[in-house]
Amino acid sequence: MADLRVLVSDPISDKGVDALRNAPGISVDVNTGLKPAELLEIIGEYHGLVVRSQTKVTPEVFAAAKNLRVIGRAGVGVDNIDRSAATDHGVVVMNTPSGNTVSTAEHAFTLMLALARNIPQAHASMISGKWDRKSFEGVEINGKRLAILGMGRIGTEFAKRAQAFGMTVVAFDPFLTAARAQSLKVELAETPDEALTGADIVTLHVPLTPETQHILNDTRIRRMNRGALIVNCARGGLVDEAAAKALLDEGHLAGIALDVFENEPPPADFALFSAKKTVFTPHLGASTAEAQENVGIEVAQQVRDFLVTGEIRNAVNMPNLDSRTLESVGPYLDLANSLGKLLSRIAPAQCDSIRVSYLGPVSELDTELITRRVLTGYLAAAHDEAQVNLVNAPAVAKNLGLRVSESTVALATNCTELIEVSADKGDETCTVAGTFYGKSPRIVHIAGHYVETAPTGRFLFVENDDRPGMVGLVGTSLGEASVNIANMALSRNTEHTRAVTVIEVDTEPPASLLEKLRATPGIIRVLSFAL
Repeated sequence: MADLRVLVSDPISDKGVDALRNAPGISVDVNTGLKPAELLEIIGEYHGLVVRSQTKVTPEVFAAAKNLRVIGRAGVGVDNIDRSAATDHGVVVMNTPSGNTVSTAEHAFTLMLALARNIPQAHASMISGKWDRKSFEGVEINGKRLAILGMGRIGTEFAKRAQAFGMTVVAFDPFLTAARAQSLKVELAETPDEALTGADIVTLHVPLTPETQHILNDTRIRRMNRGALIVNCARGGLVDEAAAKALLDEGHLAGIALDVFENEPPPADFALFSAKKTVFTPHLGASTAEAQENVGIEVAQQVRDFLVTGEIRNAVNMPNLDSRTLESVGPYLDLANSLGKLLSRIAPAQCDSIRVSYLGPVSELDTELITRRVLTGYLAAAHDEAQVNLVNAPAVAKNLGLRVSESTVALATNCTELIEVSADKGDETCTVAGTFYGKSPRIVHIAGHYVETAPTGRFLFVENDDRPGMVGLVGTSLGEASVNIANMALSRNTEHTRAVTVIEVDTEPPASLLEKLRATPGIIRVLSFAL
């Protein structure tokens, strides 16, 4: 058997390279700093590719990579890899989400301490020949109220260190359960606003999504105590930098420390550079010798194991499926993903458990992958898609304290086949369900209402008092906002007190329309989302 060839095109640790070279049947070439044309010229010879962030793996690279089976990314982010092209060409993409956890948590904690005690400013003053003790009076973090937005691996590590320093920790994560928060000894906030109210310091550990873009804006920062501090080592764009600058100038904010920026590198005239109490580093969260060695070894082992045994770990674009299994469960996976996404929009935040139930022919299959697909849809609303996939979704749920189970269908239904997904929070349960009409998947139940709609598209969900005129009011409002209706489904409860309208729309409804509907008497809830 010919050797399987692996190209290491970005620097990783020597131990990582050795883990590949010592594997039987694998030969390794370390060739870093390749120009795009040079990579295109040689990539066709390789079965595996190991990168960091420098190598850009474009559709052109995949087109030239006739033998490529796997790409290993030494790190978390895979923005430099075209995942759609990878999937189209049957290439597994793996990342290493845990290798730099401690490094990033320590860096964020270091920034917080440096900010609180004016370390950079005092240092600059000293080396300029001054001995100015009065200008750099700091604050203790002992006894301060810390808000952590995002309680994944890094947020959890930060919380442990903050507690050791005597801080009171309040955490927000939409999937952190009350039981898990109690075990971590943190207060659980149900919203970012609740977490930030009365906070002295905030640290961010969430992905950048449309929902988290500018999660720290003017309104939310003002909920923090006067003299508050901000630390961001997660993603640029989470902090509204213009609002932060204005609040620093005003004096409501006492300082801000950033390792990530909306534009990297920030321009020379970056507004926050002129603020007095700031700390900036050039995206160094994962830049420690230990983190670099850990991710190098981890990615090498993953690529080696895939090429030698077919094992897949931390895949970001495809599950560990053989062709026979995929043929049997494949039609159900897209429906399961949509049900998970829908549940994340409809159910209360921070649910304690998820239950996936099956009825009919689907219940006779190996449903584990379908349940995992439900989880990926449910969790993706608050976690980077690169970090939640069919392989690691159960582990992500477990880390958040979210219990996952399977059962038989509880709904009364005329369907001969059904996938039912329920989320429980205390005594409150929210359920959605879907089925197939022939080969066509349909959603047939949403939060207590039997209603039929497509499983993909952009939707407006309106819950209201069941009285005449409500449907017409909603339809007229959409028309006035030039939002075209593609489909509409209506349902009401058996008591005829509540009704829901699920409207498939061609374009995203403007925020002003949503605010208008929510302020309308008789309308209880309005949600806009895409599946």
